[in-house]
Amino acid sequence: MKPPRSSKESSEGNLLNLLALQAYRYGSFTLSSGRKSNHYVNCKPVTLSGRGLALLGVSLLDHVDKEAVAVAGMTLGADPLVSAVAMAAAQANRDLDALIVRKEAKGHGTASWLEGPLPPKKSLITVLEDVVTTGGSSLKAINQLRQAGYVIRRVVTIVDREEGADSAIKDSGLELISLFKMNDLVSRANQLTQ
Repeated sequence: MKPPRSSKESSEGNLLNLLALQAYRYGSFTLSSGRKSNHYVNCKPVTLSGRGLALLGVSLLDHVDKEAVAVAGMTLGADPLVSAVAMAAAQANRDLDALIVRKEAKGHGTASWLEGPLPPKKSLITVLEDVVTTGGSSLKAINQLRQAGYVIRRVVTIVDREEGADSAIKDSGLELISLFKMNDLVSRANQLTQ
């Protein structure tokens, strides 16, 4: 007889099922990096659902630096993620704010690149991503956060497409943690559709 699955294993399995059914597609696609691929992942149907956010908030929070005072990510993909993680942290009695990195500086007012409650300079921030391919979006967010005076050690993503992001992020002196690899989604999608 198999031992009962832990709550964490069950949550991860439920999250993988959601991603495989609602975020993954097989076909012919051009990615934002310009690369062609037979595999496409759009996490927004999951990250913008109540159930998906509840699962993701807790799962991502488990990998945020313990000393981090905020999570941040590039708009639009990371917007729901940083909010979900900040909410999960609050429910766990942990102070953790959410920041959104703009794709370009605001064209009026403060001309800021960052939105949210800005922590003191030299604060540790963990960067969140929905999907990483080459790591370009993560590195752009990291660059803006570093220019604003913050310390970044880690990027946490839902899905790593395993197409160079890990190397690019490591070359910048950072760690990449992914909840799932592309092969996890492909395998689960195949299991669920057979």
